[in-house]
Amino acid sequence: MSRTRQVAAPPATVLASLETEDATQCVDFFMRADGTFGFEQYRSEYDGSSRWQSLGRYSQLTYASGQEALEAAKQHLPWLRREERWRW
Repeated sequence: MSRTRQVAAPPATVLASLETEDATQCVDFFMRADGTFGFEQYRSEYDGSSRWQSLGRYSQLTYASGQEALEAAKQHLPWLRREERWRW
């Protein structure tokens, strides 16, 4: 089941969300209404609220496919360099 979350300005459908092993960071991969893909990095709030705070670094970048977004995210987020393969 996919979630819809406000990512940057336009709404987007989150396709996958991957967390670090210690659950302090995550990255969401999403598809915008125009059919382009993107990703955003989040960090966990430490106030016990179980919320994620967008770091606002990557959501404006646009990719033609989910795989392209994944490969770009691996370049920016060292913890994500593990082998991840998805069917987009």
